[in-house]
Amino acid sequence: MIKPPLHIREITSKLDLPDKYFEPLGPATGKIKLELLADPAFARRGKFILVTATTPTVSGEGKTVTSIGLAQGLEHIGKKSIITSREPSLGPVFGMKGGAAGGGMSQLEPSQKINLHFNGDFHAITSAHNLLAALVDAHLFHGNDLKLDPARITWPRTLDMNDRALRRVIVEVGGKREGANRQTGFVITAASEVMAILALASGRQDLRRRLGTIIIGTTQDGKPVRAAELGATGGMMALLTEALLPNLVQTTEGTPATVHTGPFANIAHGTSSIISQDMGMRLADYVVNECGFAADLGAEKYFDIVMPTSGIRPSVAVLVTTAQSLRNQGEGDLAKGFANLGKHIDSLRRFGVPIVAAINRFPKDTPADLDRLLGYCKEHGIVSALNEAFSKGGPGAAELAERVVDTIDANPDSEPAPIYAPQDSFEEKIRKVVTNVYGGAGATFSEQASAKLRQFADWGFAKLPVCIAKTQYSLSDDPKKMGAPTGWNLNVTDAALSSGAAFVVIIAGNMMLMPGLPKLSRACEIDVDSAGEITGV
Repeated sequence: MIKPPLHIREITSKLDLPDKYFEPLGPATGKIKLELLADPAFARRGKFILVTATTPTVSGEGKTVTSIGLAQGLEHIGKKSIITSREPSLGPVFGMKGGAAGGGMSQLEPSQKINLHFNGDFHAITSAHNLLAALVDAHLFHGNDLKLDPARITWPRTLDMNDRALRRVIVEVGGKREGANRQTGFVITAASEVMAILALASGRQDLRRRLGTIIIGTTQDGKPVRAAELGATGGMMALLTEALLPNLVQTTEGTPATVHTGPFANIAHGTSSIISQDMGMRLADYVVNECGFAADLGAEKYFDIVMPTSGIRPSVAVLVTTAQSLRNQGEGDLAKGFANLGKHIDSLRRFGVPIVAAINRFPKDTPADLDRLLGYCKEHGIVSALNEAFSKGGPGAAELAERVVDTIDANPDSEPAPIYAPQDSFEEKIRKVVTNVYGGAGATFSEQASAKLRQFADWGFAKLPVCIAKTQYSLSDDPKKMGAPTGWNLNVTDAALSSGAAFVVIIAGNMMLMPGLPKLSRACEIDVDSAGEITGV
């Protein structure tokens, strides 16, 4: 039976978080202040646990549940733990996947608030992004002193909802002025560069610097134009100053949790904010951090983008897998799907991180299938454990927690490293990810993508990492290629510079930055009962 949530002050007490560093927002949540990071009494001390997964099905494999359950399991075995989680996007909440606050006996509370308008962070990011878009069009309307080329403005608009009708739109700035009838479009807020910037910023000054360096397009003679040149930085900072502070909540068992920022892992870098992770390392002995989708996406981007920025190196990677996901990758054959698990194990080993496999148990799993999964892990030298956190909470993840602690203790000198070097060309960085992480042969580039990558290098951004946007349903860029396909080439169709976030987005295959709703969306199941309680999320 799920117990009533603790008052948020009881959660701060568990973390020994002083009142001066916490701003409560009611009895269930609040913001942790940035001043904590400057207090020498709170040095980084925690062990960082990166949670990733094998290739998921459309319904997900319970990676968030496993992450929450692991934090609860660590507390159950007497460890001081915290989970650093992402904020859910309304796109999947009302789309196909549904909420992203866990479930069963392992969820984040208050789950309904977290899944919907949680503390206004997503709204602040959306507003800051669209303020910059509005300033761009206002600049065109009022004479275009910067000599912007309307045809080469790259800054879109954003909305936190799956809406395919907004992928391409025409904006009218008035009369026959420059930029009238300009083509642009929307991306989902989770794919906004402002979201990535907020997630990667180390503090207010770094946030200000990053916002000012956003490139919104070029002049008529091809020179980049930055947000600071439009006077956008201060207004964006004002909208984001509260959103920069991590949100403190709890699990169903009262284990501390932060929920902050929500970049997708298939079209962005896919993990919680660096600030929340840094705070977690100072407040707890074990920090459980979930990275989106499978190890080819969230984990790769953590090692290659986030880790070099934050300096936080995972002590262990927990690889979540399920019988249903592997059977799906084997096109109905569980044994055939083991190749997918094997490839993700191989990829994580290449990053140099110890691995624990978490086999998330579903109600329809047979003992025979679970034994085969455990046996495969043992044969390949991987520590593993069943996870039953959904039905049993912390006690159901206690064995997994023990395995994780033992693995960290057995590998005290682990030094994971990125798969490529900053001085590698963009093409070489992509090739190394494809061959070492995805299992492909290489990459092909459209003329448009090649031209943009040359331009970004000419502008001085050659050392930035690459953030590859591709399908989450296959190791390849084709969602229909199951298992661990080899001999294929990544089809790079486009590229975009996120100068404020400090990475280059590589668009692979038919990848949309604004998803659409499915034929039968979860929006049809969500309602409010007569007492005002939200149902169906």
